[in-house]
Amino acid sequence: MPVTLLNPDGLMKPDVYRQVAIATGTRQVHIAGQVAYDAQGQLVARGDLAGQVAQAYRNVSIALAAAGATFNDVVRLTIYVVDWKHERMPDFLAGIEQVSKELRIVPAPASLIGVSVLFEPDVLVEIEATAVVD
Repeated sequence: MPVTLLNPDGLMKPDVYRQVAIATGTRQVHIAGQVAYDAQGQLVARGDLAGQVAQAYRNVSIALAAAGATFNDVVRLTIYVVDWKHERMPDFLAGIEQVSKELRIVPAPASLIGVSVLFEPDVLVEIEATAVVD
């Protein structure tokens, strides 16, 4: 495997991401920020953070597959959420849970960054990914 994910002793051990990714593959894959658009460019789950998180993860999965990668190859996720507050965590996690088994999401290192707005007012979340494959 070109990617090893771990939570080392001495650091918090979260369930939904890992603290460290060790990549030994030779080809990098960088996925542009994915939002909750369907293939026709229509916003999915307007006003629903969980639904938009799920769709954004689906779009990341499609982009990874186009590059010959899966979530097993992801070494980094950056997630931007509009108007982030800790109280939104259950909805955010519910979105991941909706697609976790379907997409076989592996909890890679991740940063969740609260922003005031994304490029379109109704878009609530954007997910960027970096993967390494042989």
